[in-house]
Amino acid sequence: MANWLKIRGTLKSWTKLWCVLKPGVLLIYKTPKIGQWVGTILLNSCELIERPSKKDGFCFKLFHPLDQSIWAMKGPKGENVGSITQPLPSSYLIFRAASESDGRCWMDALELALRCSSLFKLNTSKQGKDCDVNCSPETSQIGFYSLLQSSTISDQELFELNESALENLHLENDVYSDKSEKESENEGHENNRKTEESDSDQSDLQGDLSVDVQGTTYIEQSYEELGEAGEASQMEAVSEENKGLIWTLLKQLRPGMDLSRVVLPTFILEPRSFLDKLSDYYYHADLLSQAALEESAYCRMKQILRWYLSGFYKKPKGLKKPYNPILGETFRCCWFHPKTKSHTFYVAEQVSHHPPVSAFYVSNRKDGFCINGSILARSKFYGNSLSAILDGKARLTLLSKEEEYIITMPYAHCKGILYGTMTMELGGKVTIECEKTKYRAELEFRLKPFLGGSSSVNQIVGKIKLEEEVLASIEGHWDGEVFINEHKTGMSELFWNPTIEIRQQRLKRKTVRLEEQGEFESERLWQRVTNAISSRDQHGATQEKFVLEEAQRKGARERKESSRDWNPQLFQQDATSNEWQYKYADTRPWDHLDEISQFEKDGVIQTKERRLTHMASETACITNQTPQQKVLLKDCRIRKSSSQPSNHSQNTESSCSTPEPVHESSDNEGFRGPCTQCIKETSELKDIQTAIFSIQRMQKDVYRNLVTLNNQAIHRRSTSENHLLNSSYWFILCVFLMCQLLINYVFK
Repeated sequence: MANWLKIRGTLKSWTKLWCVLKPGVLLIYKTPKIGQWVGTILLNSCELIERPSKKDGFCFKLFHPLDQSIWAMKGPKGENVGSITQPLPSSYLIFRAASESDGRCWMDALELALRCSSLFKLNTSKQGKDCDVNCSPETSQIGFYSLLQSSTISDQELFELNESALENLHLENDVYSDKSEKESENEGHENNRKTEESDSDQSDLQGDLSVDVQGTTYIEQSYEELGEAGEASQMEAVSEENKGLIWTLLKQLRPGMDLSRVVLPTFILEPRSFLDKLSDYYYHADLLSQAALEESAYCRMKQILRWYLSGFYKKPKGLKKPYNPILGETFRCCWFHPKTKSHTFYVAEQVSHHPPVSAFYVSNRKDGFCINGSILARSKFYGNSLSAILDGKARLTLLSKEEEYIITMPYAHCKGILYGTMTMELGGKVTIECEKTKYRAELEFRLKPFLGGSSSVNQIVGKIKLEEEVLASIEGHWDGEVFINEHKTGMSELFWNPTIEIRQQRLKRKTVRLEEQGEFESERLWQRVTNAISSRDQHGATQEKFVLEEAQRKGARERKESSRDWNPQLFQQDATSNEWQYKYADTRPWDHLDEISQFEKDGVIQTKERRLTHMASETACITNQTPQQKVLLKDCRIRKSSSQPSNHSQNTESSCSTPEPVHESSDNEGFRGPCTQCIKETSELKDIQTAIFSIQRMQKDVYRNLVTLNNQAIHRRSTSENHLLNSSYWFILCVFLMCQLLINYVFK
């Protein structure tokens, strides 16, 4: 694919250049004649995102996730220096297409090119000729991929590796010409056809060469209830039969009384747990993914505020209250992000019953955010109304920015219990603040006034501040349109509106299969109560609910008699802050070179890493002698019998070696168990890799600090030069003035 694209330079000016997309690389030229080479971008080190465009056209960005160079060292014809057009950034490039259709076409093509494995297939066919008879194309390909995935290879060495791989294809004259591609493709056609299926799985380097880690099986949620906007969906008409139950309940209450110990009738219950209810905020978690990529702290705050507002419009029809979770109850779910190919995992647990505390943890390390929080739910009765107050806070962390945003929650207010229509509203003041950036968002959920109309229902007002300076004002309805007014520009625009199109873009939630759920997981625990409520069997629902509550009371009595404390499964309480923390929290920034994906197993959110999967692959190679692993078994046996390992095997344990030809009688002969040398080398390799990764992280921190110091030094130098320049200008001006006065005096 080739076309004109505008590229933004370091001075924020745009240059029109000719871009040619080839498997694995993006070539940039000054003209379509492909004579003046500007640079080559290595796509295997890049990620692709769409960028908002303030002008006509469509923008997208190619960038290195670790801010390393994305450029190749040499050109396709061996050029060392490209044509000088303007300074281009080293770790990213921003492109602008002429129209949205052209931009979308480029995005699709680049997505395909990022996954393309044609260069690796061609390299496999070339290596197959020089490899020993006992080293099959599959093993040579495994060695090549393992070399690419080796954690000890730096970015500079990776770029040189790509250059050497291209040179081995006999494409020095014009590596990317159509003729050369066709000849090389025909040359390796037979080998490619044999390994086509395995290569397609390995194209995106996602660690499929090793044993796959089995996580929890999630299935997409089949049904989801969404209430309409406005007051109508928040009103409940109580039947005469249920009014009698309410009066019986109210006789036991006094104004100001806490309702946490009061058993509520089942007809006002929403058929799901409160732990499930708390997950409503993450159907638009892709807004957090975008916030993590924003360069401006102000834009990050606005994007986080937009995500916060997206969690309120999902409400049930009528006035409903979710189940009070049982002590030890857990809930798990996840959302898939189609744009970033990542998952947002949600894990929650009821860590205390009196007082009722629900702890939750949300993680998407690949997109760069995680949330830890706990909520203490308590209710207050005021006669004709009651309030459900959610005490607690959530801590949103943007991993790459090392920023923490503290978020609070509004309270739910129900009125019309004794007389009038029962109505539910949200009220109270909430804040979102970041101590590092000093940005703060303040929101107020307003209750409907006594004489207010329909326009005064679900109102929300707020502002965004930088310390004490107000930057923007916000007003609207939390289940409808919300507008933002920028104080500096005076412009007002639509900030958030959950239209039908927005609702259709919601991420699809996935829940755990019922068969794989534990005894205390929400859906399975409340299954009988939910079925009874769904079939409108209030008597049966009350009985099933009583069984669960009685079992909980019995467990509390037994713990009290034996003086045993309850120990949560997934969370623990911080002794200093008294906040509940997820035991298995991982707040490291995502390492695209070493980490493959996130998965969840038994409530533990984990990361699949390449260095771990290599060791798991070798263990499986030793213990499970399947036909697919015979090549690896042969390599292990040959290494055992050979006294001098090859250079490749010294670099990485899973790479392919080229041993001397040896006689083998059968696949299983002479190999009854794991060799001692393999086990010892695996253990030593694990220790070495751990040390190397700690050193690499330290090097990244040092490099980041050096770049910051260098930028500061350049800024100071430019400031001093400007100061001297201004002084010289003043001196020259004074000289000219003196000359002018002298001339005027002489000629006078």
